Amino acid sequence: MDAILLQLLNGLDKGSAYALIALGLTLIFGTLGVVNFAHGALFMIGAFCAVTLQRLLSLSYTVIDPEKKDFLGNPLEIKIPYVEKWFGEAAGQTIIDWSVPLAVLFAIPIMLFIGFAMERGLIKHFYKRPHADQILVTFGLAIVLQEIVKYFFGANPIPTPAPEAFRGSFDFGVLLGFDPNVIIYPYWRMIYFAFAMVIIGAVFAFLQFTTFGMVVRAGMADRETVGLLGIDIDKRFTLMFGLAAAVAGLAGVMYTPINSPNYHMGMDFLVLSFVVVVVGGMGSLPGAVLAGFLLGILESFASMNQIKSILPGIDQIIIYLVAIIILLTRPRGLMGRRGVMEE
Repeated sequence: MDAILLQLLNGLDKGSAYALIALGLTLIFGTLGVVNFAHGALFMIGAFCAVTLQRLLSLSYTVIDPEKKDFLGNPLEIKIPYVEKWFGEAAGQTIIDWSVPLAVLFAIPIMLFIGFAMERGLIKHFYKRPHADQILVTFGLAIVLQEIVKYFFGANPIPTPAPEAFRGSFDFGVLLGFDPNVIIYPYWRMIYFAFAMVIIGAVFAFLQFTTFGMVVRAGMADRETVGLLGIDIDKRFTLMFGLAAAVAGLAGVMYTPINSPNYHMGMDFLVLSFVVVVVGGMGSLPGAVLAGFLLGILESFASMNQIKSILPGIDQIIIYLVAIIILLTRPRGLMGRRGVMEE
């Protein structure tokens, strides 16, 4: 039972990332009808927003400390971060330590700007083009963004730690009546799951309970009729593209302590996220979230040694096997809508 609960927690952790990325993908496809293969790159850019802020906060100047000497007796040069000079040593160290949570605020305007620039500068020219053209151009854009990040940040993963207070693990099993140290789970992974729930809930609340969201949902259902009512639906859909980019970017920011950012991390998640979208149903936001958590949990259980001893390599293909089974029995996915990508 303890192994099952631990794998369930791991599955919710993976599913959170899948669900957030798939949610943004579905927002773009549901509103604009664009198959965006550059969405994984937005996840990667969000992660490197956290890296960039950490480096900015760590910028320092050099001073000579006469009280500290090297082995030759010369005064040592020490580096002091500028934030310590501006806010004091204790406050400065706290700000640097909390660079990842602070990067959420740092990334929001950046991701919104990148989303708007992508949609206005490139994506809008492919609205009426075949999906194959959209895939080719957005995949090419993803490669370009990936190489730009590789040029500036290098090819190696960059460790980006969580705040000191959340680097340990929580004895989850004690709460459920198990012996101590049976189910130990990292604090930050639980925070990531909670963060994902907040973002997903906020997106659904925005679409469900605001006038802007109601108009967007109406435009997703019947774009032409909404336009005939005098509403600039294209402008609203551009804002939704920015929102989808922000969701992907924030998912990347908070994922950095779990998986050190590297230039190809967007591609690693992209294929899996599209499988999640297809399984959930093209254009279905609830389906994307449901499929994200379902496939994350299944992948986690498939990685158990007991399962792999019976079916070697099953953890590498379980998501694709489930996708095949679901699409054979439900061609539109779990919650797909009639007419989406069926023309």
